This record gives sequence, C-alpha cells and structure tokens, in this order.
Amino acid sequence: MASTWTLVSARRTTPRSVTPGPDQEGMIMELTMTRIQSRQRILIGAALVALTLLAWAYLLMPGGETTMGESMANSLTMLALSVIMWSVMMVAMMLPGAGPMILTYARIHQQREANGSSTVPIWVFLAGYLTVWVGFGISAAVLQWGLHQSALLSSAMGKVGPLLAAGLLITAGAFQFSHLKQACLSKCRSPLSFLMTEWREGTGGALVMGIRHGVFCTGCCWALMLLMFVGGVMSLGWMVALALYFLAEKLLPGGEWISRLTGVALMGAGVAMPLVAAMT
Repeated sequence: MASTWTLVSARRTTPRSVTPGPDQEGMIMELTMTRIQSRQRILIGAALVALTLLAWAYLLMPGGETTMGESMANSLTMLALSVIMWSVMMVAMMLPGAGPMILTYARIHQQREANGSSTVPIWVFLAGYLTVWVGFGISAAVLQWGLHQSALLSSAMGKVGPLLAAGLLITAGAFQFSHLKQACLSKCRSPLSFLMTEWREGTGGALVMGIRHGVFCTGCCWALMLLMFVGGVMSLGWMVALALYFLAEKLLPGGEWISRLTGVALMGAGVAMPLVAAMT
C-alpha cells in the first residue's frame, strides 16, 4: 500500500515537459528580439554619449581650446587646426540634441531588419550630420580667420569688439522670430514626423536624410553659434551654455516660446552693449 502511494505521489510531482505551441514560440521569439533591440539601442546611446565626451575632452585638453586664439597665424596649418576645433565643437554641442533623432532612426532600422527589409548601417545616417557640422566648421573657421586678419578679433579669447558684438546679438535675437528659425526648430523637435515624411531608401538615401536633418538643426542654431565670437571662441563657459540651450530648445515642451523669449533677451543685450561699453 505504501509503495502504491509513493508511486502515485511521484507521478503527481514529476514535472511534465511541455512543448510550446506555435503562438508561444512566436511570443518567445518576439520577446527575444525586443530584448536584443533594446540592448542595441542602449549600445547606440552609449556610443553617442562616448563620442560627445570625446569631443568635450578634446576641447578641454590643455591648450586645445586656446591655441587658435593665441597663435592664429596667416597659414594653412593654423586654418586647418581651426577647422578641426570648430568641427569638434559642433559635435560636442550639437550631438546631444540630435540623439533622439538618431535613436528613432535606429528603432526604425531594427524594425525593418526584423521584417526582412533592406537596411543601411546607422553610421551612414550619422555621417550625414557630421558632413553638415564639418561644413559649418569650415565656414566658421574661415570667418574667424577673416576677422583676425582684419584686426576685428582679439587674439587672447577670440572676441569681437562691442559694436560688432552688439550687431551679432541683435541679429541672433531677430533670427529667433523668423519663419526659417521656427520651421527648422519644428523639424528638429519631431524626429518621427521627419522620418515619415523624408524617408529615403538605400545608402544614399540614409546619407541624404542625415544631411537634410543636419541642415535643419544647424539652420536652427547657426546664428546662436556665431555668439561664440561675442563671448569668446575659446570660452568653454559659452560652449556649455549654448550646448545646454540647444538641448532645452529641442527637447523641452514649449521650445518655440523658449526661442522667442531668448530672442527678446538677445536683442535687449545687443542694444545695451554699446551703452555699457561707452560708460566703462
């Protein structure tokens, strides 16, 4: 009797192997793919953070941010170094704000890959941004060189005089109210909307999308970037302040109003600057 009861108990407690059905297998595969995609996005986000930190590390190197201002000579070597500095500065200041768009593109890329559609490496999309930022870096470096050659830029910190600084402040402030500014800002603040309306297939398409969105984001911020000539091209404080502002304008609710209020403040500062300079 005892042996019979033991046999029955063993049958009750012995686990049975359950073969998952087609629906369960699909759910398991979907859950696995979701986890893999989440890890991939985390890695992409970490790579963007690392690239941003490397750019800031370059700017923080002893002498790295001041060399151009102190020894801006009439030579192609110095101009090339200035191009590098401005390009790295653009990456350090603009990449955080471009992060949501790059991560959104990565998510769509993963979904298309899971569905068997043709995909393009994410770095191609990012290369479009870098192309625009380097292009702006070249333009800013040439402008810096021209101002220096015209004796309109101080050698120590790369600042212009009060009258030119006032003009830059008023111009940047007025630009905040322009239709171009608001149109570019709208594109920067709506990653998914941009990708839905601007999607292009293939490697060339991914590069063009990166370039186009890079143009919109640079078009949104170019006038404010020129304020580096007001606070000092080599001023890390101004770099940090502008980088935080770009991030807030693109990510916080009410970015349009942030830009307009900033415009009022900039124009007010531009009007006041010559008066303050005359009194001192």
